[in-house]
This record gives sequence, structure tokens and C-alpha cells, in this order.
Amino acid sequence: DETEYLDVIKQQQRNWIGKSQGARIQFKIKGRRRSVEVYTTRPDTLMGATFLVLAPEHPLVSKITPAEHIKQVERYVAKTRTKSELDRQKQKTKTGVFIGRYAIHPLTGEEIPIWISDYVLANYGTGAIMAVPAHDERDKEFALRFGLPIRQVIDEATQTLINSGEFDSLPSNQAKDSITQ
Repeated sequence: DETEYLDVIKQQQRNWIGKSQGARIQFKIKGRRRSVEVYTTRPDTLMGATFLVLAPEHPLVSKITPAEHIKQVERYVAKTRTKSELDRQKQKTKTGVFIGRYAIHPLTGEEIPIWISDYVLANYGTGAIMAVPAHDERDKEFALRFGLPIRQVIDEATQTLINSGEFDSLPSNQAKDSITQ
């Protein structure tokens, strides 16, 4: 608090300090042998994941993007390289590109689209996120911008799960362990 860093840098440092409890979740890529691994501190929101977002620099991007999407993806990646991580984090308007692939939701089997966006950083976590727009502001901004589904899975008033199948009515903290198992 007493440093002269920008507020955004102070917040980054606060977020990095301390041990983070969470889960690594594998999303298989439809039609491929590969998976996308995400790390989340909120496995209780897994049923609300409606799309994945990879950092533009993520090593899988070049390996899984089909030929008909590669030019658009390469243009976006090149544009991202012109921005610093700090600029990417401060950016208000969300940008991104659908890469032409779908992941398979590990609990529902639902096909969810894979996007790249510069709001996801390659060196944070696994460089890939499960986007839960009903419970994350950045994901919500992205979903609204690109017309992606928003599925609420936590009743904010009671902190219990809803729209989560067999996990409905579990308190959020208990659901974190149950879903991880």
C-alpha cells in the first residue's frame, strides 16, 4: 500500500501473494486428441462455463486453429503483440477472435466455443480460462460483446448452486470440493 506503483500493479501483486486454492480442469477439444487445461479458484462455477478463452500467445492456438480461421487468428495475434500486458489489462473494450474449434464441457458434454482474447495473459495460470460470464465481470463484458451465452449457476442471495444438475442446492464452498472430486 505504501509503494508508488500504479493501482493496477498493486492489485496484481496482491493477487500473486499468497497461496491460491483451486483446481486444474481439462476440456477436451472436439475432434482432436488434445485438451485445454484451465486453472480456476472457482470450480463451483464450472457448470456456468459457456466458452473458453486462450491467451493469443498460448501454444495451442497455432496447433488447433483450422486453416479457414488461421489468417484472422494470426492478424489478431500480431495486433496483440503490439500491446504491453499492462495496456491489455487496462483496456476497457474486450476484443477477441473465435478460432474455429470447440471444447467439450467435462461435466455436461456440451460443445463450447474456443476464443482468443488479449484480456487473458499467457503467463497467468495456464494462459487459458473457462469463461463464466454470469460470475465474472470481464467474461460478462466479453460474452455481451460477442453474443455468447450467460448461465447463472450461483444464487447470489443464498450462495448455493443453481442450474448445476446434481450439484444444485449445494452451498458454494461445499460445491467447490464436490465438483473438483
